[in-house]
Amino acid sequence: MKESGKSSRINKCPVSDKCGGCQYIDLSYDRQLKEKQRAAEKLLKPYGRVEQIIGMEEPAHYRNKVHAVFDFQKGRGIVSGTYQEGTHRVVPVEECLLEDQRADAIIASIRQLAKSFKLKAYDEDTGYGLLRHVLIRVGHTTGQIMVVLVLGSPILPSKKNFVNALCKLHPEITTILLNVNNKRTSMVLGEKEQVLYGRGYIEDVLCGRRFRISSKSFYQVNAVQTEKLYGRALEYAALTGKETVIDAYCGIGTIGLAAAAHAKKVIGVELNQAAVKDAVVNAKLNGIRNADFYQNDAGRFMIQFAEAGEKADVVFMDPPRGGSTEAFMEAVLRLNPEKIVYISCNPETLARDLAYLTGSGQAGKESGKAGRRSGYRVVEMTPVDMFPFTANIEVVCLLNNRKSKPDS
Repeated sequence: MKESGKSSRINKCPVSDKCGGCQYIDLSYDRQLKEKQRAAEKLLKPYGRVEQIIGMEEPAHYRNKVHAVFDFQKGRGIVSGTYQEGTHRVVPVEECLLEDQRADAIIASIRQLAKSFKLKAYDEDTGYGLLRHVLIRVGHTTGQIMVVLVLGSPILPSKKNFVNALCKLHPEITTILLNVNNKRTSMVLGEKEQVLYGRGYIEDVLCGRRFRISSKSFYQVNAVQTEKLYGRALEYAALTGKETVIDAYCGIGTIGLAAAAHAKKVIGVELNQAAVKDAVVNAKLNGIRNADFYQNDAGRFMIQFAEAGEKADVVFMDPPRGGSTEAFMEAVLRLNPEKIVYISCNPETLARDLAYLTGSGQAGKESGKAGRRSGYRVVEMTPVDMFPFTANIEVVCLLNNRKSKPDS
C-alpha cells in the first residue's frame, strides 16, 4: 500500500547548502520515495520481501522536536540555527522546512528576548556566555509545547520577567524548563534541570494512548508517520491476547503500551532512567495494568529472563541508528520468541543484524552460535518515510522463528 505525497517540488531552503541536513531538498516528494524504496530494496531484498514505502500526504514541517544552537556572530549579534554538517560552525536558520512552525516562531522570539535582556550566547571555544541551546517539543495532537532553555549557568538574570515576556508572546507554551549544561561537551542537555513555568512535561496522544514526555525522553519526531509505523508493527505482531511481549529499547513505552490491549503481558526494558519513569506514569495514565517497565540493559535482562525459565512470544526491538549489539541479538536467540518485530532507523545496520539473526551472509557465517542456529527467517519488511527531504529511512521488519509454521 503506497501513500504518496505531493509530486511538486518545494522551494529550496536558503541555507540547505550550508546546513546539509536535507539531502533530498531538490527532489519532488514522489522522487524521494522512489529513491528510498530503491535504497531499501538494494540493502534488504536478499533477506526477504520489501513492501512499498509508506509516505506522507503533507511532508513538510513534521518535526515535533526542534533544537536550535545559539551563537554570537560579528555583524549579526545573537543568532540561532544548526551546526553545519560535520562541523561545529553555526548556520543561522530563520525557519526550517522540516520543523514545526510554532517552534521556529518561539525560537525567533527567544533570539529577540536574549538581545533585549542582554543575555550572552555561549562560546564553545572560551566557555564564556550563557545561552547555549533551546529545545522545543510540541505535542502533535494535544498542541502542548515545552521550551527548554539550555544555559551554561544555573542563573538566568531577570528570570521571572524573561518567562513572563516569552509567555506573553506565545501563550501556547505550556511549560518552560531551565537546563544547566556547563561542561565542554557535544551533548545538548545537562543533568540539572528546574521548572520555570508549567508542569515540567507535556503530553501527547499516539495510537490511542496518552503519553507524558519529559525533556530527556525519546519520542518519535514525526507523529503522523509513527502512527503508521507502529500500526504496521502491531499488524506484524498479530497479537491475540495470549502473548507475553517484550518491548526492548522501550523509551517512554509507546510501542509496548499500544500493544498492551492486544497482549496478555507487556514487559518494557530501557536504560534511560527518565524514559522508564515516564513509561511507568504513562501506563497509569492510560489505565494499563498488564505492562511493567524496568531500567536495565535489554540484552542482560532477556538473558536473566530466559535463565529464570520465563518465555516471551514476541519481542519488539527498536535500537538506535547503530543497530543492535551482538550481545543483545544473542540474548534474543537464547530467549527464542515466536516473532521478532524489528523497527530500524538505519537499513544498513538492519541488514547487518538480519544476517546475524537469520544466520545468513557473512555476519551469520562468522558467528558460531548464530550461524549454527539460523533461528529466524524474514517474512516481510515495510519502509516508512519518517524523515522527508532527508536520506534517512525507517523500516519495520517481521521475523518468524523457523520452528514456527511457514504461514504463521
